[in-house]
Amino acid sequence: MASPVVIILAAGRGERFLASGGMSHKLDALLGGESVLTRVIQAVEAASLPWHLVRPAGGTAGMGASIALGVSATAQAPGWLILPADLPLIQPDSLLRVAASLADNAIVAPHYQQRQGHPVGFRREYGPALQALSGDTGAKAILTRARQRGEVQDISLCDYGIVHDIDTLADLETARQVYEFHS
Repeated sequence: MASPVVIILAAGRGERFLASGGMSHKLDALLGGESVLTRVIQAVEAASLPWHLVRPAGGTAGMGASIALGVSATAQAPGWLILPADLPLIQPDSLLRVAASLADNAIVAPHYQQRQGHPVGFRREYGPALQALSGDTGAKAILTRARQRGEVQDISLCDYGIVHDIDTLADLETARQVYEFHS
């Protein structure tokens, strides 16, 4: 079976990061000598999964619109892993575990210590619903309806990187401490 495509969502404005004192877009902030976005791309590439970056000039109307763009651009994929680009600590093995779980499940939701994280995986049959998203409403409603039908497989991962996103300078500093501890 072909691998799902990782949709890397990088179209947000990063306003909270700038408001917290950040001097650049959060995805351009450095972590271990590389940008946050580069760290995410490196994790996806290390997992040897196909990927598509959603980062149009001027951004999008929100997360839903970004997901719809990414899924539409890769409509022939067997499935998608929806990955916000502000998760620089994510481990390649986490991406592989979600991708592998899609072989037997319509939707896969990873968790770290009972907190749902990313990427959430969707098999091909959810393509039309993902393409219909718009604005800033992400795929949460799709996930909720699927969960009510018993179509979501929750998996537990030992990867803090699936829940630690970069929204503020404090988040970046925490990520730097974790990165340096593991380097």
